[in-house]
Amino acid sequence: MLNNWLKIAFINYKKNWLSTIINLFGLTIGLTGFMLILMHWNDEESFEKWNPKKDMIYGFQQHNKKENTYSPSISYPIAERAVKMIPEIKDYVLFSGSGMGFKMTTRNKTIYQKDGMSVSQNFFNFFPFKLVAGSFKDALKNENSLAISTKAAKNLFGKTDVAGENVKFDNKNYIITAVYELPKGNSVINPEFVMLAYEQLKNDKEAWGNFNYGCFMMLDKDADPKIVQDKLLKDIFEYRAKINAQGSGVTSQKYLEMYGPQGSLLTPLGQMKLHGKAYWFGTGDFKTMMILFSLSVLIVILSAINFINLKTAQASQRAKEIGVRKAIGSNKSKLILQFLLETFLICFASYVLSLALTELLLPSFNKFFDKEIVMNDWHIYFYSFAMVLAVTLISGLIPAKYLANFKAIETLKGNFARSRHGIWLRNSILILQLIISSFFIIGGLIVNSQVNYMMSKDLGINGKQVFLVSFSENNPQPWLKYERIKNEMKKIKGVDAVSYGEAVAGSYRYSNSNMDYMDKTIYAQHGSMDYDYLQFMGVKLLKGRWLNPKLASDTINNVLVNETFVKQFGWTDDQAFKNEFRPGFDDKPYKIVGIVKDFNIKSLKSEIEPMVFFHYRATSWKRYNVYNIQLKLKPDDIPATVKRIKKYWESNVEPGYPFESYFIDKQFAKTFETYQKQQTLFTILNAMVLMVALLGLFALSSLMIEQKLKDVAIRKTLGASDKTLIIGLTKQFLWITLIAVLISIPISYYLMNEWLKDFAYRIDMPVFPFVLSLILLLILTFAVVSIKAYQATKVNLVKYLKYE
Repeated sequence: MLNNWLKIAFINYKKNWLSTIINLFGLTIGLTGFMLILMHWNDEESFEKWNPKKDMIYGFQQHNKKENTYSPSISYPIAERAVKMIPEIKDYVLFSGSGMGFKMTTRNKTIYQKDGMSVSQNFFNFFPFKLVAGSFKDALKNENSLAISTKAAKNLFGKTDVAGENVKFDNKNYIITAVYELPKGNSVINPEFVMLAYEQLKNDKEAWGNFNYGCFMMLDKDADPKIVQDKLLKDIFEYRAKINAQGSGVTSQKYLEMYGPQGSLLTPLGQMKLHGKAYWFGTGDFKTMMILFSLSVLIVILSAINFINLKTAQASQRAKEIGVRKAIGSNKSKLILQFLLETFLICFASYVLSLALTELLLPSFNKFFDKEIVMNDWHIYFYSFAMVLAVTLISGLIPAKYLANFKAIETLKGNFARSRHGIWLRNSILILQLIISSFFIIGGLIVNSQVNYMMSKDLGINGKQVFLVSFSENNPQPWLKYERIKNEMKKIKGVDAVSYGEAVAGSYRYSNSNMDYMDKTIYAQHGSMDYDYLQFMGVKLLKGRWLNPKLASDTINNVLVNETFVKQFGWTDDQAFKNEFRPGFDDKPYKIVGIVKDFNIKSLKSEIEPMVFFHYRATSWKRYNVYNIQLKLKPDDIPATVKRIKKYWESNVEPGYPFESYFIDKQFAKTFETYQKQQTLFTILNAMVLMVALLGLFALSSLMIEQKLKDVAIRKTLGASDKTLIIGLTKQFLWITLIAVLISIPISYYLMNEWLKDFAYRIDMPVFPFVLSLILLLILTFAVVSIKAYQATKVNLVKYLKYE
């Protein structure tokens, strides 16, 4: 029996070779997209899975309920009190710095070692890397303790058994307490060296408001994170508000509302990379991941629709076969199994082809997403094969049951061709396919419009030809270093101007603090700078004046603010100049002397925040944050100028340290990369969807028109013109396309409007994509169907009329 079924299957594959190829092609493309996106998702979910304690470790994120925003920061006293007051919290670890680099000296060599972390002493309790030498116990107990990776050990000493060895950097002597091997699995916490943030922790021990740290908390294995979050609010945040409100003239509840945090979120370590609201090491984009995954599934569904359509369209060709088999005793269940087997063979062949195509495309896919994915995870094969089985059941069962329900007597009489049920089913499924195609066209055009809008929007700042060079970590007095080299670097040929600014467009080094005026508080970014930095970056002054090096008060408490700062306080411009405010980063009042036009330094996805700018000497601690020097280059010969800057830097400023630099406009352009990739993916998916849909439409129209060739021959004999016949044959498909697009318009509008809500600066919903989708699909449908319709008008009349 099975052998007989296989013979019948291959006879039908050969007979309907075009449909077979289209089904193979569509399913292969769909399954390939599904597997690639599934591997991408699986890779994002795999971060920190190596950690045996991952189920007990939770990332802390504070919640500002007023703005509904999250931050990964915490203060030292909050973490310390949390572990003392909340029994479910067993331990915590703090991060104060990552990606650090120092020029390290041993007995034999001096090298620059990068990718270090500054943490609290319980780090290895949370991240038990494989120990190679030394001990994790008390590994970070002292300020001169240092733990290093095997890679760093080989760089410094040429071997890994170096526990107890000495290394010098940052003007201190350190003792190697432990050597560890980093995990092989995906991890964002993979430091080449780990040191204790000794001085910072000592200074911040009582600083409740210094949210300078990232934090993980280790909970009891039976703890409920939601209960712990409630206790954090009641026992920690409200306590902080109570002690800080004393003497401030406001109630503790008012203080909590003004300064927060008003809540927290604890997310398991293994979910922080993709699902965390705010992560010290950078979050993924789960929403985009879901969109990509959904689109890949839609393509598979489109392929399944093609299969269903083509199988039901071929029903008339197999009607007599089914009638004969039923007449000789075959039952309905056997017929369904036979048709499911035929479907499975096509699906399995597509699965094998998709595995080969996925392997072929994987290098380009990895390059696109900057990953190193390999096909070695059994989950990929399991879920993709499960998809094959699902497609087999969905695209096989519907036509199988449909065909198996034929009545033997009617099919043997040849009455099936006049049945209306098959037409209704095919038309309904074709409408669904065209709805999906229309959505892809509309979505692709809207994504393209939004990305182009962001790329062309005036940022209010000009980073063109501005070249930023970063200072190394080894700077005890960085502001003096900046002042020393500033005039020297102006003399380099090709350098037009030199300045410094802390808040750099496209950078992630931002400071945020509360700004208080009377009983009102807002949160604003603040950035130290040189006197002329805003002019240097092309920012426009709306009212007041710039900072002036001739005025001593401009290095004490005078500031510039942006428009949003003034608006959030509810002031007029004149009121802003008369009122003084107190920033959370200092203990003295500040006076506004100038208001600048709003400008973007973050991604256009975010709204412009209130901003305060002041000279780096205005605070006792901000001068220590001077971390770069910026140079505006003349356009004559930029590559040669960069070479001269690099040579001067490596010879006179930081010999032995890497030259870390970038152009600000190119750095800011990286904030668009996610959306440019979405634009590219939508374009690719659009092409795939249209190709699959149009091939399916062509095959379906071919089969349906073939069933009408006798009608065409009769009408042509009676004098119908080719034009009339073509219009008659294509009219049904054009109506189906029109209905599908009209149904897709409200669906597409809703889904794309939800996507646009993520952007603070977005286009208005355009009409053009909806109109173009309708026109384009009508044209393509007519073009595809009319090819077969035109061929139908050239039929041999004798062949179809000789028996009439």
